[in-house]
Amino acid sequence: MAKKVVIVGGVAGGASVAARVRRLDENAEIIMFEKGPNVSFSNCALPFFLSRIVPESENLVLMTPERFKKQYNIIAKTSHEVLAVDSSKKTVKVKDLSTGKEFEESYDVLVLSPGAAPVVPRSIAGYDKPHVFTVRNVVDIKKLDDYVKANNVKDIAVIGAGFIGIEVAENFKLAGKNVSLVEKLPQVMAPFDYDMAQILHKELHDKGVNLVLGDGIKEIGDGFIILESGKKLDAGAVVLSLGVRPEVALAQSAGVKLGETGAILVDHNYRTSVEDIYAVGDAIEVSHFITKKKTRLTLAGPAQRQARAAADDMYGIPHRNTGVIGSSVIKCFDYNAACTGLNERECQAQGINYDFVYVIPGDKVGLMPDAHPLFFKLIFAKPSGKILGAQAIGKGNVDKRIDVIASFIMLGGTLEDLKELELCYSPMFGTAKDIVNHAALVGLNILNGVYKQVPVTMVRELVENNAFIVDVREPKEFEAGHLLNAVNIPLSQLRERMNEIPKNKPVYLHCRSSQRSYNAICALKGKGYKNIVNIMGSFLGISVYEYFNDLTQNRKPIVTKYNFR
Repeated sequence: MAKKVVIVGGVAGGASVAARVRRLDENAEIIMFEKGPNVSFSNCALPFFLSRIVPESENLVLMTPERFKKQYNIIAKTSHEVLAVDSSKKTVKVKDLSTGKEFEESYDVLVLSPGAAPVVPRSIAGYDKPHVFTVRNVVDIKKLDDYVKANNVKDIAVIGAGFIGIEVAENFKLAGKNVSLVEKLPQVMAPFDYDMAQILHKELHDKGVNLVLGDGIKEIGDGFIILESGKKLDAGAVVLSLGVRPEVALAQSAGVKLGETGAILVDHNYRTSVEDIYAVGDAIEVSHFITKKKTRLTLAGPAQRQARAAADDMYGIPHRNTGVIGSSVIKCFDYNAACTGLNERECQAQGINYDFVYVIPGDKVGLMPDAHPLFFKLIFAKPSGKILGAQAIGKGNVDKRIDVIASFIMLGGTLEDLKELELCYSPMFGTAKDIVNHAALVGLNILNGVYKQVPVTMVRELVENNAFIVDVREPKEFEAGHLLNAVNIPLSQLRERMNEIPKNKPVYLHCRSSQRSYNAICALKGKGYKNIVNIMGSFLGISVYEYFNDLTQNRKPIVTKYNFR
């Protein structure tokens, strides 16, 4: 007798289960219920409709029920909500939302892929006003776009600066709107460390987004919002991107257990606590590959892998569940930002002994016309040198570099392994010593105690305490902008001017991106200097780190002039 598989939810996880089951079993009866009007749509591409990078909302829909039936012999029923599960009878209660009719559907295997719902705090006065929106599906993005057009809205407020928040803010700005982006945390994009987020802060500000950090929303009025600080911002439309919560009500009604994160508990093969019921996607709890701790991860790639594994288990095909590391990438105007694994904050929370390097090499050979600096942070364990995570921001291929690091994490790679990694090279694509190799070499220098370093986050304190800082750039570079109390001793003059550098106190060195200052440190060490420290990121990193806060906090700069080139 043919297996009957019923799937709740028809987006990434659910649709992938259906497709995989069909490939494994031509005789299976597969029915997929989706509450919304669309199945298999690109929810990751939703914000790009606002700027018309995606020209039509219909372009977001990847499959239709008709194509599912014709190509895969899968029954996909949209506008059908599964109301309850009777696991003892192995039936689901379904409501046809277009007619109101309710019926029962039996199953041999049930797959729950209900996704997650946007967080809409009722504590926000005016949360239910007609000009307040969330973005989770094609209907949502179309409603938002229609409202903005119909009401000729000029001022948009986006609340929450995660992936969706930044993408919505950017695409509305590209569409010619005045955009305020409000985030209660002191930074955008929580997966990134604070020092790296400053690059995105600068880019958002420079592109005309009114970025408000460290402030939450209190009230939504007609044409305005009021923040917790009392600040009032113009807003004809408000987009809430405050995160999501897993949809677990249906699972609970079926007697399915939840995990410690409040999401659906699943085993190695994505089986729930109830026999013949699987769960995949945004609604489930997963394990982190490095920490082994339970977490939630709302990304399409992991959801599709979960879907395949669940379908395989239905047919006795083994699966190695490695857990997740959260590899992700986002475009923010002219910059691309990607990350994987653990950041500093997470390492500290888990009590992991770690260190990191922050390097800013070029993303390709410097004489290429489209070469740009690439800001790269690599986090590793001490004393093993095992790779724990990385973050990359730049105008070039950050995803390529982070994908390399993600692979190394999953394979248990170390700095020594990364140092020896052979990658493709052409001046048009990269450098002979790629950024990831470069970071590994610097990391080994730090791990092995070749020299000491301080991060850009400590430079303001050094300047304010009148530390002895040597700028080894050339005089013209120094004149174009430098730290207030820095002494300019160019690398080209260092050997003749070493007598100007004290041996009886710490000396901090920097250049533009830390390459020349590293060479200066090597030279000084060769002459018996011991208390010498390299400033990670050097003047370029300092400029980027200090800029936004100086500007928005009316803070006295520690540089005579910023330099971002």
